[in-house]
Amino acid sequence: MTIAEEKFETVDVDRSTRPAATVMKRRSGVFADEGGPTVRPPAAAHLSDEQVAQLGRELDAVRDEVVAQRGASDAKYIRTVIRVQRLLELGGRGTIIASSTKVGWVLGTAMLSVAKIIENMEIGHNVLHGQWDWMRDPDIHSTTWEWDFVTPSRAWQHTHNDLHHRWTNVIGKDNDVGYNVLRMDESEPWRPRHLLNPVINAGLAPIFEWGIALYDLEMSAVKSGEKSKEALRADLKALGVKALKQFAKDYAATPLAALAFTGRGKRALGATVAANAIRNVWAHSVIFCGHFPEGTDTFSEEMVEGETRGDWYVRQMIGSANISGSPAMHFMTGNLSHQVEHHLFPDIPSNRYAQVAPKVRDVCRRYGLPYTTGPLWKQVGSAWAKVFRLALP
Repeated sequence: MTIAEEKFETVDVDRSTRPAATVMKRRSGVFADEGGPTVRPPAAAHLSDEQVAQLGRELDAVRDEVVAQRGASDAKYIRTVIRVQRLLELGGRGTIIASSTKVGWVLGTAMLSVAKIIENMEIGHNVLHGQWDWMRDPDIHSTTWEWDFVTPSRAWQHTHNDLHHRWTNVIGKDNDVGYNVLRMDESEPWRPRHLLNPVINAGLAPIFEWGIALYDLEMSAVKSGEKSKEALRADLKALGVKALKQFAKDYAATPLAALAFTGRGKRALGATVAANAIRNVWAHSVIFCGHFPEGTDTFSEEMVEGETRGDWYVRQMIGSANISGSPAMHFMTGNLSHQVEHHLFPDIPSNRYAQVAPKVRDVCRRYGLPYTTGPLWKQVGSAWAKVFRLALP
C-alpha cells in the first residue's frame, strides 16, 4: 500500500505539541526540511507530515521530468509565438492606419486585440516568470523583457513572482487577494464601502493594466514603513517612463499615422483604446478565474509557519483553480487556464502545462485533495458570484 493510499486510515495529527523551534524553523523564503505547519488547511488536515513529504517528492519528480525534456521544440514554440504575435500586431496596426471603413476598423482592432492578449498572457507573463531563461537568449529573458502592459516588468515581477507566488492566498501576506480594493475573503471585516465591490470590479476590468500598475506601487507598504519614500519615487519614475512609451505607441503614433494616411486619426485612436480594453477585460477574467472561484482556499499565517516544500505544493493546489476548454482557449489564456499547474511550477515552459496536468490531477485524487476546474463561463460566473456575495456583511 502506498503512502497516498494510506491517507484514509491516518488519524489527525496533533501539531499543537510540536516544539516552537520546529514550527518557526522556516524563515522568509525558506522551507522547513521536515515537519509541517502548526495547523494545516482544512482541505489537507487529513494528511500526515510523511504523506505531505511524499507528495512533495512526487511533484518534484514531475517538474524534474519536464526540465530534463526541455529542448529545441520548446525554443521553436516560443520563437514561433513571438513571430506570430508581432505579425498580428503589425497587421492590426497597419489595417487600422490604412482603413477608412468600419469593416477595416473591426478587423484591425480584432487583430491588435489578439496580438496584445498573446503578448500579455502567453509571452510576457511567462517570459517574466523565467520560463525561457534556460535558452540563454538575451532577447527572450526575464531580466530583459519589457511587456506591452503599463506596469513596468520589474515592479510586476516583485509583487507577482516574489510575493504572490510565494505567499499565495495567505491573508496578510498576499495582497493579490482583493488587490487592496476588493473584499474577496470572509476573514476581511465588512465595511460599508464593500457594497461597491461589484461596481469597483466592473470598473477595474477594462482598465486592469492601470489597476495593476497602481497596485505594484505598494502604497500600503509605504504607509506601514516597509517601503521607503525613495523607493516609491523610483517606482513612480519608472511607471511614468513606461506610461509615456505606451501612450506614444498606442495613443499617438498609430492615430497620427492614420491621420496622415486616411485623415481618420480619431477612428484609429478609438481602435487602440478598444484593443487595450479588450485585452484588459480578458486578462482580468482569466486572473479572477484562476484565483477566486468557489473551491479556492485562503490561508492564515498560522497555516504557513513551519511550512515544508510539500506543504507549499499543497497550498498552491488547493488555492488555485483551472479553466477547462480547447487548446485554442488554453493558448489565449497564456496557459493560465492551467493555473494549478502554473502555481506549482511557475518556471517551466507554459506549453508543458497540458502535459503535466493529468499527473497533478492524479496526485490530488490519490491524496484526497480538491482539484478545482470548470469551463470559462462557470469560473467567471463563480468569481463574480463571490464578488457580489462578499459585498454584503
